[in-house]
Amino acid sequence: MKLNSTVLLTLILLTLMLGAGSVSAFWGFTLGSSALKGVTTPDGRPTTKFASSKANSAQHQAVTLLREEEILKIVKSRIEGKSKAAKAKKSDDEDEENTSKPKPQETPTEVEEKPQAGFPIAAESQKVTISVQSARYSGGDLLLRVKMQNKGADSVRFLYSFLDVTDDKGRTLSASTDGLPAELPANGPTFSGTVSIPTPLLDDVKRISLALTDYPDQKLKLEVPNIPVER
Repeated sequence: MKLNSTVLLTLILLTLMLGAGSVSAFWGFTLGSSALKGVTTPDGRPTTKFASSKANSAQHQAVTLLREEEILKIVKSRIEGKSKAAKAKKSDDEDEENTSKPKPQETPTEVEEKPQAGFPIAAESQKVTISVQSARYSGGDLLLRVKMQNKGADSVRFLYSFLDVTDDKGRTLSASTDGLPAELPANGPTFSGTVSIPTPLLDDVKRISLALTDYPDQKLKLEVPNIPVER
């Protein structure tokens, strides 16, 4: 009896499919078992839970309760102890502060600079005054001690890069200022500062002049001429 080729092919395919399924199932079981090695199931037995509940109840039963009177005594003693300790610490801190605090020293009164011959030289414009109090050489510079005051009703601003310093031959000299205010308040106090001029620029100079205007309005002009600088 001859088998049909179609039936034979179908049987072969079924056989191969069963074989492949068996191999894959065996391989998956092997991989799963190897992956779960060392993994244990949690202990869910009721006996362990019962034992733990007994231990917790025993711990709760071991706690002793204090009477209200004893609690009040303990709290009162602690409060009194803290207050006494705080008072003692405060008194110790005060004593330490009193002992360590230096006694106030008398500040020496500022010694007034002796007036220099020919000074001060002052100029005024619209109730704004500038005066040169002295001219002294120090550290390679000529130091002009200058005072400024505004007695007007409006404040006045200055930009000291516009300060013109010229010698008796009409040459412009470079100068720097220190301590002079950028703004003079209305009816304000007297401000002091210095104008420094390098000494090498004054080798053959006997007198210099200062000229300063306000910024940016330039409504007033302060000119202090013939300041003696001869050494």
